[in-house]
This record gives sequence, C-alpha cells and structure tokens, in this order.
Amino acid sequence: MSPPAMSLAVVGAAHKNADGSSRLEEIFRCEPGEAVLLIPEPENEHDRHAIAVFSCRNVQLGYVSAERAPRIGTLMGSMEIRSIFQRPTSFGAWIRLAFDGEAPMLTPSMIEEHEEPGERSPRTTAQDEPDFYPDEKWPDD
Repeated sequence: MSPPAMSLAVVGAAHKNADGSSRLEEIFRCEPGEAVLLIPEPENEHDRHAIAVFSCRNVQLGYVSAERAPRIGTLMGSMEIRSIFQRPTSFGAWIRLAFDGEAPMLTPSMIEEHEEPGERSPRTTAQDEPDFYPDEKWPDD
C-alpha cells in the first residue's frame, strides 16, 4: 500500500544556488500546480540522504528537510513519486507529493497564505523551519 499524498516543506531557500541564482526569486516565479523535480544527492557532503527540489525551469528551490529526506529517498527507490509546487511561504515553500503514479492534488486552502505552526518570523532560525505540512500522518510516526 502506498502512503497518502502529502505536503513537504522546502528548506534552505534563503541560500543562493551554486550559479548565483536566487532560490527565493525562483520560488516566487512558481505557480501552484507546476511540476517540481526531486533529485537525490547521495554524494552531498553534508547529508547523504539529501534530496534537492528543482522548479520546472530547472532552478533549485532548496531541499526536502533532513528529517524527511531518508523516508522520501526510500520511497523514490520503490515507487513513482509525482510532485508539484504548492505555495511559497516565509521559510521557503511547500510542495505536494503523490505516490504510485497518482497525481498530487491541491485544494484552495492548501494554496492560501495563512500562518502555520512553525511559520518563520523575523526572529525564527533555520532550526525552527517546519519539515512537514500538518495535514498528513505517516504510518510510522
């Protein structure tokens, strides 16, 4: 049985890409429902489970959180994952994933801007970034 569709936080958006492009600028170019690409980075020097998130224009938006990346990476090796841009947020973005060939769906409330638990304020640090949109529960949580 495949996991239910879920939303994940894209973190690290405040950093520039290696080519100098702005992840935040690219996030604000994205439209809800646009395809995003998840690319594992097993050679990443900071985290061998790292999964980079790229826009449909092939510009990196950030990463799946370190807490969720191992599980998503395992799922990527065993089933098809489809992913779309959900919405920008103060810490980066939300993306929506669906499994086993299902199409990820967005509801109007998923693309509305609203304050969420863990939403970044001017005093919030990277450690406070949420890693998981609170609408799903994993079977192993």
